[in-house]
Amino acid sequence: MDLLFDTHAHLISDDWDTYPPRPLAPGLPVPARTSYNVTAESLIGMMDAHQVTTSCVVQRGHLYGHDNSYIIEAARRFPGRLLPVVILDTQDPATPDTLARLASQRLVAGLRMANTRPSQLDTDWMASTATLKVWKACEQLRLPVAIIFFQNQLAWTLPLLREIARGFPDLPVLIDHLGIPWGASLPELAWAREAGIMTAMPPPPDYGIDSTIRLLADTPNIHFKFTEINVERMQEGGVDPADVARRMVERFGAGRICWGSDVGQSLAWPYADKIAHAHAAARLLDAGERRQFLHGTAARIYAGTQAS
Repeated sequence: MDLLFDTHAHLISDDWDTYPPRPLAPGLPVPARTSYNVTAESLIGMMDAHQVTTSCVVQRGHLYGHDNSYIIEAARRFPGRLLPVVILDTQDPATPDTLARLASQRLVAGLRMANTRPSQLDTDWMASTATLKVWKACEQLRLPVAIIFFQNQLAWTLPLLREIARGFPDLPVLIDHLGIPWGASLPELAWAREAGIMTAMPPPPDYGIDSTIRLLADTPNIHFKFTEINVERMQEGGVDPADVARRMVERFGAGRICWGSDVGQSLAWPYADKIAHAHAAARLLDAGERRQFLHGTAARIYAGTQAS
């Protein structure tokens, strides 16, 4: 059985007093507590049971905002197994220094950039003068950048990301949930439907790849996370995830595709089922492609970033 590297796990503490919910941006309400948790200990137990060597613990921004203390503490307790991918305010001039401090203490393995609302159409969060200094800091600190896009904004955020990534060619960039319409989350779909926006998913054979992320084919430092959010949409749409994974590898190569469970966010299936879905999605890949998709691509991207 192939080893796995989970690039997209969300932790939720069971200690709400120490780690209370916080808004991601001023003006947003304080998030409600979840009815479930995914503690560091429970994630490690699931990883051990399913041959997952390493997990990126990605800050749950819409629960904890910019308070990354739980994922950082979890990585301290499980060095080399849990790698913290923090969310910070890219508009804050202090963010590059904050990243440098965390990196010097080996308390960060990557940064995630995220917009706050699908109706917010500005690009400052990813491309302002202040944010470009954050990109530069990540390149200098060798911290991969993950970025998540709302589907209604792909037409301009993807070309913009291409130009940014080409300006930092040594910096690995990962697009969460592939960056195609089949990566739309349930909250985003609900927002789109309430706003009267078309939510039909593009059909085979390219599943919307040609009209979205294909323009990134010539930008080799951009990678794509294939997660359980994608699997949710594909199962709803009667699409075999293995067909989409095969198409992604044909377009970009297996060295640019990696798997993530989205545990702590995608709730349709337990972790064991997510692992089964990962192996099923790799069904049409050859042995070398499968190893890269499930483990090798992520291990290469995050080499040298492991917190201790």
